[in-house]
Amino acid sequence: MKILVTGVAGFIGSHTASSLINDKHDVVGVDNFDPFYDRRTKESNLRSLPEADNFQFIEADIRDQERMAELLSANAPLDAVLHLAARAGVRPSIQNPVGYEQVNIAGTLNLLQAAIAQNPAPKFVFASSSSVYGNNPKVPFSEDDPVDNPISPYAATKKACELICHTYHHLYQIPITCLRFFTVFGPRQRPDLAIDKFARLILAGEPIEMFGDGSSSRDYTYIDDIVSGVRSAIDRCDGYEIINLGSRHPITLTDMIATVARACGREPIIQPKPMQPGDVNRTFADLEKASRLLDYKPTTPFAEGVARQVEWLKNSMV
Repeated sequence: MKILVTGVAGFIGSHTASSLINDKHDVVGVDNFDPFYDRRTKESNLRSLPEADNFQFIEADIRDQERMAELLSANAPLDAVLHLAARAGVRPSIQNPVGYEQVNIAGTLNLLQAAIAQNPAPKFVFASSSSVYGNNPKVPFSEDDPVDNPISPYAATKKACELICHTYHHLYQIPITCLRFFTVFGPRQRPDLAIDKFARLILAGEPIEMFGDGSSSRDYTYIDDIVSGVRSAIDRCDGYEIINLGSRHPITLTDMIATVARACGREPIIQPKPMQPGDVNRTFADLEKASRLLDYKPTTPFAEGVARQVEWLKNSMV
């Protein structure tokens, strides 16, 4: 298959691209090195990809409609578009909602427009987020649950993109799968996310900020399991589907900190802080649909995944 991967220099993008390249698929990677975090981190992610003739990288911005149309046309025929590029993060979206709309919504529209201009249109796999569930009172979170009450601009953009994807499938019959990722972690995790941030601080003997009383929980999902689910979604993309990809084993913030500290071999210095606006109380994925449609079965225990991430972090900090 020939697959275009947006956000290829990011955490999930670089891992997924590596898997596809190693399996001899032709991969066209796109990234604009958004300054949300250090460009050098993304350049390091790209260097981790296999050196192979079946991979090409293009620096481009999904907000550029003409560039996206040219890029897809120049690489036609494509079998699939894996759209991972986005402005990520709940808290920063509260400070910059317009920027999130421009990248996440307008950028997705540009890619969909470019995709339907191809004949035939490639399969389209879109990275959504568990944040669309908001503070859902029901657990586990099912794809059939109402998601009409997002509590951050980031979540609202992901919900909007799911609706736009449905519209394009209805109008143009393009096959689309929206994947709701549940807190992905592992080596090369984004530096703004808690496990990476906490591990770096604990290893340096510096305090970490704990927002809330520690009882909030997240359905942490190891990167290798996510890649497996994404790969299956690309292969099986048909019609229009929304599918959770999680672990179905929520971990409280207190337990997450303790697990990271054990992997680091140090006691954490904790500074309690109030709960942050936009943060949900918990996430918990119902995986029945993922199991049925994608044969998705996460296998990496949380503590094992954290140990791998901390070991990678120690080596990268040398």
